Amino acid sequence: MLARSVSDAQPRAILAAGTTVNAEEGHPRTLAVGLLDRAVGGTVVWVGSPDGDPGLTDALAAEATRRGGGSAPEVEVLVGSWDQPGSRLLDVVAVMDRLRSPGGCPWDAEQTHQSLVPYLVEEAHEAVEALESGDDEHIIEELGDVLLQVAFHARVAAEREDGFDIDDVSARLVEKLVHRHPHVFAGVEAADAAAVEANWEQLKAAEKPHREHPLDGIPAGMPELARAAKVASRLERVGRGPWLAQWVADERGRSGADGSAAVDEETQQTRVGAALLAQVLAARDAGVDPAAALRAVLRRVATELPAEPAGP
Repeated sequence: MLARSVSDAQPRAILAAGTTVNAEEGHPRTLAVGLLDRAVGGTVVWVGSPDGDPGLTDALAAEATRRGGGSAPEVEVLVGSWDQPGSRLLDVVAVMDRLRSPGGCPWDAEQTHQSLVPYLVEEAHEAVEALESGDDEHIIEELGDVLLQVAFHARVAAEREDGFDIDDVSARLVEKLVHRHPHVFAGVEAADAAAVEANWEQLKAAEKPHREHPLDGIPAGMPELARAAKVASRLERVGRGPWLAQWVADERGRSGADGSAAVDEETQQTRVGAALLAQVLAARDAGVDPAAALRAVLRRVATELPAEPAGP
């Protein structure tokens, strides 16, 4: 099996399937002679190039005619195809449809958006754990579980007369990505990642003019440590980072940060909360994700915990 370049999409797909493809370059006439010579002793497969291999068909016909009669091999042209990246997503949609259709899975059929929420939260946390493990097989599995939740919710919504489907979800995502990347899809200049992020925030603000408060849009259901980091990030972005740092310092001072004085429960909560927020700010100043840092330490606790000491 030969191709002009094994870096083209179709030869790459064939190679990925476990079949050897060798590169064969040259002028069309030289290629034609070489292909016909090889065909004398067996079957030769030429994988066509994206540009149609200009001149090769004519060169093959001319050379075959020149050789004449029984020495000319039989030539068969086949149109081939391969799965484009992402094609298996259609299988996800098809399987989800089967599960929710009559005769499918009774458990899947009775789920709602509300009943599925705990699974989405759980799968998101498991995906984070997998990503931080660095284990590709674990990552593939957990990202698949997150993808299942997206497909599941889209299928549930598609069953409503006024609902939406997976194509609506995909279309909205594509629209958002194209709109928020004008440096890629339009003529906007973005010198570095910081400029890209600034453009993104400006476009996002224009899309959501109803958000007037700097902290609007931060989900109340975020894990508390991640939410604290998000609050700090938002306030820093609008120039209110110094205010937040001073507010935390003032609250710690009022509640007795050193913990020396006896206080009521509300003051104790303020003292602990302000201390935690101060640590989040310190982590951000150090360029550390506080939630990721805490997860890493907790993993160490789990792995380094000594075996329970033997009894007397």
